[in-house]
Amino acid sequence: MLDGLFDLYDRFTGFLFEEALQPLMFALGLMHWADEAFHWLDFFVFGAIGVLVVYAVCRPLEAWRPVERWPNGKLVWTDVIYTLLTRLGLLPMLAFVLFATTQVRIEGWIADTGWVPPTLETLFPVLGEQPLLALAVYIVVLDFFEYWRHRFQHSFRWWWALHSVHHAQRQMTFWTDDRNHILDEIIGAAWFGLIAVAIGVPPGQFPVILLVLRLAESLSHANVRLDFGRIGERVLVSPRFHRVHHGILSIGDHGKNYAVLLPIWDWIFGTADFNRSSYPRTGDPTAPESLASGNWLRQQWDGLVRMTRALRGRDTPA
Repeated sequence: MLDGLFDLYDRFTGFLFEEALQPLMFALGLMHWADEAFHWLDFFVFGAIGVLVVYAVCRPLEAWRPVERWPNGKLVWTDVIYTLLTRLGLLPMLAFVLFATTQVRIEGWIADTGWVPPTLETLFPVLGEQPLLALAVYIVVLDFFEYWRHRFQHSFRWWWALHSVHHAQRQMTFWTDDRNHILDEIIGAAWFGLIAVAIGVPPGQFPVILLVLRLAESLSHANVRLDFGRIGERVLVSPRFHRVHHGILSIGDHGKNYAVLLPIWDWIFGTADFNRSSYPRTGDPTAPESLASGNWLRQQWDGLVRMTRALRGRDTPA
């Protein structure tokens, strides 16, 4: 089934390139950039599909049982800009391609020494025979490392200065997932890409993993009064579970509920809050107002300034 979907996707992107983008590039005399343009189109289409899937799932839920209603949703539109800039560029995919290319060169050098570095499939050969099982295992492993990256974002003052851009939003919706400082995005993409390559994620499965985790993160930020029940809350991260993490009393290193997909990591490491009646107000009271209500450029600049001050040992509480 996955192979069929990938084939359909490849045909669609090929059609767009041959019928739309390539003639335009030929007319502009830019055909020497054809390979780069095709890769960009691939990232763009995949990102657009991801945005459409997220919107189709999350928007009806927010209309159904919103936690909050705002007379003016102007702040949300900034998050829409964040989402389009991030997902249509797909930094994690770019990082994976970069590190996968680097890995090929490193493996060539290692092969000359006669040593073959292990991956999950070499350690557990059954994964090579069961692609769906392998996909599930890769998601679990990557989710574990995403939990710890998230905790580190709250633990180091300079990193929190960047991550606070994400937490400053007082009108949290599913668009808020991509509300991040660009340096934070680059670090996250590098982290995710390196780990994916290190554990041997096949390039064909990487987009599916990315889509699953992106959908889970967007849903967890949705402005919807929804939990998954006493058992379900311990299986998958719900909007209620993650909203506690964004609560105004849960900022910096005082946070709870860091998990992206699986709450078991919070459960194991003592950072879980399973109070299903809790839907706190969101935002970061310690952040400057510009991080909440400024435009994209202002938030990026002020986040950079705060990070610089934190590195110098000044303000930015964590």
